Amino acid sequence: MEDKNFLLVSIIISCRNEEKYIAKCLDSIIAQDYPKNKLEILVVDGRSTDETREIVKKYTEKHSFIKLLDNPRRVTPFAMNKGIKKANGDVIILVNAHSVLDENFLKYNIEYLKKTRADAVGGRLNTINDDSSIIAQAIPLAADSLLGAGGKRYRSRIEEGWVKDTLPYCTYPRKTFDKVGLIDEELIRDQDEEFNYRLLRSGGKIFYAPKIKSYLHVRPSLKKLWRQYFQYGYFKVRVARKIGAILIWRQLIPAIFVGSLIFTGVISFLSKFFLWLFLLIAGPYLFVNFGFSLSIAIKKGLRFFPVLPVVFVTLHFSYGLGFLKGIWDFVIRKKHLKQKIEDVGLTR
Repeated sequence: MEDKNFLLVSIIISCRNEEKYIAKCLDSIIAQDYPKNKLEILVVDGRSTDETREIVKKYTEKHSFIKLLDNPRRVTPFAMNKGIKKANGDVIILVNAHSVLDENFLKYNIEYLKKTRADAVGGRLNTINDDSSIIAQAIPLAADSLLGAGGKRYRSRIEEGWVKDTLPYCTYPRKTFDKVGLIDEELIRDQDEEFNYRLLRSGGKIFYAPKIKSYLHVRPSLKKLWRQYFQYGYFKVRVARKIGAILIWRQLIPAIFVGSLIFTGVISFLSKFFLWLFLLIAGPYLFVNFGFSLSIAIKKGLRFFPVLPVVFVTLHFSYGLGFLKGIWDFVIRKKHLKQKIEDVGLTR
């Protein structure tokens, strides 16, 4: 097929202190079966203090279609918008440096974009971890499971079709940004989810195709995982307040569970009724947790069984507590949405 039949694609990579992952991300894009004269990679770096910029500069010297841009505000939404404004492509794809794209990622994205004429196309995301520790290897097993992912379409759905949900690393025709606007720079987390909600609310359509595959390097330790998922839960409330609606009702489950457990646990010292209620909540959770952990361990290795329950607890409690903190800050205290970037603890 002649190059003129290919759309010009701009891939925007937001990054900060990603020396461990940026090369793998870039290599996965370079390896795509797509004409390089129809490809533009914009790496928008948030003032990295490690070797990230030096690594990217070496790639720019070898490949003219790779460019390094500076993000003085450091965080993701500013990087995305700067990349969108600088991009020359007919099609724009937003990823981060923790991602690795399947070898046919571009091929299928463009194929489905042309076939469906959707406003956004996305696919399946699975988590990976290169760290050799047992905890690091257990984290993606838990995160990709039904108990860990909470039924997210892009983790497990095998049927392609239109969705009313957000998808990761979407491919957008440029006209989508003309129609919906840019990424909301007030949202340090979940900015892609808010953007896709805006897209759907404006009458836009999002198509899911499981053939489109990408992989995400998850945090290698429980401490980093806790901090990441706490922020996910926290900013879910921020997004919900901003748009005036809960995006997906299943997002409330961890917060309701953790809140109920804390409330009944505290009151149980005063009343046996609440002690029994506490046990009634905690008991089934532990049963389901250990059941899922055992099921995964039987398939992936029994060495994972002792640590998987701890990983699930980390995922659920960090997200739930983050959500509750978000309710306190943004709903009860009515904290203003605008916040100094310096006040936000980044997970990197």
